[in-house]
Amino acid sequence: MQEAAKALMLVLLSFAVLTPFASTYPDGLERVAETIGVEEPEPVWGGLMPDYTLPIIENPYASTVLAGFIGAVMVAAASFALGKTLNMKKR
Repeated sequence: MQEAAKALMLVLLSFAVLTPFASTYPDGLERVAETIGVEEPEPVWGGLMPDYTLPIIENPYASTVLAGFIGAVMVAAASFALGKTLNMKKR
């Protein structure tokens, strides 16, 4: 369990350090859509963290880092819960 916690902390620290280097340019699919003039419809619901940010935080760097951290913790918690559930079913 301690190894998993160390690995998670290393991933989160790496994420915080590398976030400023993320490209602000659109990826391949977005670029093609822009080139041919396809527009994205307005979503019905924007989600919890639209565009990997937290709308309540004004600093874009801090907003992105916190959104990534929260997302990573949510995925780790869901993975842990799924692992426990599957392990209980085997017994």
